[in-house]
Amino acid sequence: MPLWQLLAVAGPGGFGHNQNGAFAYVTAPRMQSNRLLPLLLAAFLVVISPLRAQDNADPAAAPETASAQEAASGATDQMSAFETKIDEWAGTVVHYLGDQFVFYPIYTTEAGTKIPIVVIWLILGATFFTLRMGFINFRAFGHAIQVTRGKFDNPDDEGEVSHFQALASALSATVGLGNIAGVAIAVGTGGPGAIFWMVIAGLLGMSSKFVECTLGQRYRQVRPDGRVMGGAMFYLQNGLKEMGMGPLGKLLAVVFAVFCIGGSLGGGNTFQVNQSLNALQQTYPALADFKWVYGAVMTIVVGIVIIGGIRRIAATAEKIVPFMCAVYVMACLYILFHYSSQIPAAFGQIVQEAFSPKAAYGGFIGVLVTGFRRAAFSNEAGVGSAAIAHSAAKTEYPVREGVVALLEPFIDTVVVCTMTGLVIVITGVYDAERFPEYQALVTGDNGAGLTTEAFRGVISWFPYLLSIAVVLFAFSTIISWSYYGERCWSYLFGDRSSLVYKVIFLVFVFLGSIITASNVKDLSDTMILAMAFPNIFGLIFLSKYVRKDLDEYWGKLQNKEFKTYK
Repeated sequence: MPLWQLLAVAGPGGFGHNQNGAFAYVTAPRMQSNRLLPLLLAAFLVVISPLRAQDNADPAAAPETASAQEAASGATDQMSAFETKIDEWAGTVVHYLGDQFVFYPIYTTEAGTKIPIVVIWLILGATFFTLRMGFINFRAFGHAIQVTRGKFDNPDDEGEVSHFQALASALSATVGLGNIAGVAIAVGTGGPGAIFWMVIAGLLGMSSKFVECTLGQRYRQVRPDGRVMGGAMFYLQNGLKEMGMGPLGKLLAVVFAVFCIGGSLGGGNTFQVNQSLNALQQTYPALADFKWVYGAVMTIVVGIVIIGGIRRIAATAEKIVPFMCAVYVMACLYILFHYSSQIPAAFGQIVQEAFSPKAAYGGFIGVLVTGFRRAAFSNEAGVGSAAIAHSAAKTEYPVREGVVALLEPFIDTVVVCTMTGLVIVITGVYDAERFPEYQALVTGDNGAGLTTEAFRGVISWFPYLLSIAVVLFAFSTIISWSYYGERCWSYLFGDRSSLVYKVIFLVFVFLGSIITASNVKDLSDTMILAMAFPNIFGLIFLSKYVRKDLDEYWGKLQNKEFKTYK
């Protein structure tokens, strides 16, 4: 069946023939959620059927069941071959898109350390926005807290979610395994100094997040049914069109949408499943033989939530995010209190190795690159993804939502990532000389497993609680990224063709339980960071509008012209 027919049948909108017989975009009756779930589950069962055949095989079966065992064995071989093909495909995509584009080295030091173009792009972009907006990341911090707690919330404003729900939705996509697994990977490959550069990247990234989320609100579209369409694809297309660069804006918007869909399937999906599974296996080794069970459960639960769209996602996120952050931060604080006497030395080591790192970590440039790369994957500042969630917030002033958004990199990177980094450094699990038994976790990019061992050394029972937190981190990130990818899919293929994407997304949830960690991490970095190229390029042109709106808004705030509600 051609793609346009598939979209027209699977979703209530797509390309087809209209009543006059012309090829055009056509709409159909909207798919009801009670019909959607069975279709999603049916597609999922098709994927896992080989695994079900494998597990149904009985080693002690009678001779007359030999044919069934042979069939199960064949299914096992097929599944093994399938896993290999998926893994090879991920590696191929990483090689061409990552090595030849996103991580193409624009400079190589004498020590052999490569500086990827994407890292320089993110640093320059964040620095430019910080200066262009007059250090908005610092001067608006207090106001951001007031807005988030609802002081200026007008219930009559257009939108689908509150400021806090928008922040929770965006945080649920960023505060996740990047904070648990990503930080451990950064310290393992770049040394303690990488934490310092992650914090610097987080502080600068607050300005990038402000700009992109302000524009997300400025150029959003509110549909007659109250649903909101917004994000980088809209401000790139419509914002640059206002400046007389319509074709360029459309091109950047399409490229961004394609990368966002890829990022939602990789970093926002398979990476989360894979790393949370790795952490669970550290606590429950028996799960290694039943990876597909975890993938199946996660697929079903995610499917139930994403059917409800941003409102259900936001309602779920506002409950999960504060809880999981509180649990994780309290555990970190417990360990840091236990080793309180070592905290000053740990900070000293972090700062010292940020500027004079060991050669084993690639020298100064290697540590800086590692820190910025992992920070960008964790807080997504400059990537443009959060603008999709914040565009749905109820507010009259786009700048106000941008102010709320700048809290994300601070919470995600400056607070949560720093705590994780301190735990990793103080416990020393990253150090091959002290703990050679954990080096397989470092070399295998099993950051979640490494963090689990760091906690286990202090709180023997905590890995069980951490396992729950890890699953919640992964789950919240997955449901938020499903919304990001679905909005970009709708932008490309029609507002009501999201069913096809949701089926694909759920298949990738399951695939995350079988693809190897290294390829998943590399694919995740590649697709998500690739979004920064069209996004920051457009933001630089559109920043003049943001600065104008910011000056007007800040003047009203200083004159106390805004009505308060709490």
